[in-house]
Amino acid sequence: MILIQNIETYAPTPMGRQDFLLMGERIAHLGPLPSVNLPDLEVIDGRGLLALPGLIDGHVHILGAGGEGGFASRTPELMLSEVIQAGVTTLVGCLGTDGITRSLAGLLAKARGLEEEGISTWIYTGSYGLPIVSLTGGVESDLLIIDKVLGVGEVAISDHRSSQPTHEDLCRLAGETRRGGMLSGKAGLVHFHLGDGPRGLAPLRRILDETEIPMSQFLPTHINRNPELLMEGGSYARSGGLVDLTTSAPPPESGTRQIAASRAYKQLLDGGVPAERVTMTSDGQGSLPEYDAGGVYSGMGVGRMRSLFDAFRDAVQNEGLDLGTALLPCTENPARILKLGRKGRLATGQDADLILVERDTLALHTVIAKGRVLMSKGELKARGTFERG
Repeated sequence: MILIQNIETYAPTPMGRQDFLLMGERIAHLGPLPSVNLPDLEVIDGRGLLALPGLIDGHVHILGAGGEGGFASRTPELMLSEVIQAGVTTLVGCLGTDGITRSLAGLLAKARGLEEEGISTWIYTGSYGLPIVSLTGGVESDLLIIDKVLGVGEVAISDHRSSQPTHEDLCRLAGETRRGGMLSGKAGLVHFHLGDGPRGLAPLRRILDETEIPMSQFLPTHINRNPELLMEGGSYARSGGLVDLTTSAPPPESGTRQIAASRAYKQLLDGGVPAERVTMTSDGQGSLPEYDAGGVYSGMGVGRMRSLFDAFRDAVQNEGLDLGTALLPCTENPARILKLGRKGRLATGQDADLILVERDTLALHTVIAKGRVLMSKGELKARGTFERG
């Protein structure tokens, strides 16, 4: 049991000073508490700190990714310490370009391993290409049979690395994923990777125009890849769609046109996009390949989960957003969109996933996942099975 006393709280809406009593994996009480005297009670003094929901990262290559530059360019697997240092308590793992040497069975096993080490995990079935490779023979049955599968992705469109799926391919995939989500009670999302191609979001708009699939089934990512795509994404979101901003970015010297996620979020809000339609994800351990003007591979970077926390902080400190609004794309919004009912908010009965940050600097101070302290005063208290202390 953990008691956090007298701490300013954002749930993510501001709640003023509160006390928290965490029992097991749940928030047993949130609100003023009288003196508590319980055996084995750990007490945390909340003065000078803020309590926030643990961050939710809905796009992480937990098995590693990459390979666009050959075998030596395959990025490494995720380690638990990287999750903790990002302030993330819940994540969704996915495959990317390589759906062959990075298998779905391996992705599921890695997700279960990270869960055993202390965080909450789910996965997407499939990868960049169509036809989809699945665990049970189809997207629909994966959603029904595999507890950790929330949808399919990341499926690449408008990108030279995609399988160049036809309109019929995408419609069939959307229908199967929607049915699987309805029957299993899960989100049933199709998580689309958007490349630099001039078609942009046109393939999604055509599905919406020519079928009965609702916009809520699609979550396109990398919308801040370039100014034109961000503008198109703003129009798409204003018409009712969901958009995801990527917080990892290639280095400036690569010639990237990507807009920082915190700035892109502010631009979307200023353009009339409702905050509840935007999420941010890290693309952690994902490949950040660089190409010259002729499309020839020239180098590889690696996405970092820590970029998600940094983007949240930048949204407050550099873009001037209030703290509650800055939290929405990485807490309450993904929890609602992914149908993770006990995640993303601080309230009695919710999962005991929260982070404490320094009030003045927003520096990460404490990370608690499923009621267990994984970081205290900036010091790691837990590491992955094969990480050295």
